[in-house]
Amino acid sequence: MQTLAPTDLEIESAPPACVLVFNSNDPTGAAGLSSDISAIASVGAHALPVITGTYVRDTAHIFEHFAFDEEVVAEQARTLLEDVSVQIIKVGFCGTPENLSAIAEIASDYPDVPLIAYMPDLSWWNEVQIDLYLDAFRELVLPQATVLAGNHSTLSRWLLPDWNADRKPTARDIARAAGEMGVAYTLVTGMATSDAFIENVLSTPESVLCTEKLERIEASFAGAGDTLSATFAALLATGCDLSEAFTEAIHYLDHCLESGFSPGMGHVVPDRLFWAQGDDDETSPDDEDVSPLSGFELPPHDTKH
Repeated sequence: MQTLAPTDLEIESAPPACVLVFNSNDPTGAAGLSSDISAIASVGAHALPVITGTYVRDTAHIFEHFAFDEEVVAEQARTLLEDVSVQIIKVGFCGTPENLSAIAEIASDYPDVPLIAYMPDLSWWNEVQIDLYLDAFRELVLPQATVLAGNHSTLSRWLLPDWNADRKPTARDIARAAGEMGVAYTLVTGMATSDAFIENVLSTPESVLCTEKLERIEASFAGAGDTLSATFAALLATGCDLSEAFTEAIHYLDHCLESGFSPGMGHVVPDRLFWAQGDDDETSPDDEDVSPLSGFELPPHDTKH
């Protein structure tokens, strides 16, 4: 059989970097896998989403979460990993200690693939479930995590529960606590420095590597943490170094929040596709009142079953 040589186009067009994402489904599209997929695609990588369960929620509240069995989670990931080369693993909310155990076992089989671990706010959940989940995450996931990401208040309550100093823990204090479990880098967000700005820090247990301040936006957002951690993971997958990925991810999140929208009556959703919106200034006056579907009507849902 004759073998055809690849064309120049085929050689030059390498596939995008792949990010394996473990996270739950969010029906609102604010957080979870929906957030991961759109953020990762926006910065030029390809998401490989492994669903760990689903939230039951609206844009204001999380009411419940239903987790998949760990065998289902593991089978999704292992089947994929036998076929696709993965550059980065991102772990979001996985629902149960059993799922975390399965994910940790999978990650241990790929020690050369960096793992980005994101810890969301779990205050909506049952206290017993929170404790079990956090303990499992600390013992199973953190020893394999390259970077731990999370909000300052979430991470400090979790990793420094006995903190009793007069000052609030710094990002480096949190990084030291994470470092005791083997985490090399910690990305801490949401540190209030003044009424006008929020500070975000990438730190090691030894030193602060990068700091980015953003102007405070007076709104309550859902999905900001998933957006940032997924973007950061995707940028690392595409070849950015840590500081570049951190800076680019923070500024991407800032644009997402500035362009945020309210699909319901609850929290604001970051617009992760803000870059795809047309410029209002480019609109022709002749096109202002013309619908792109002018003359077309959708039929009513009157099918008889």
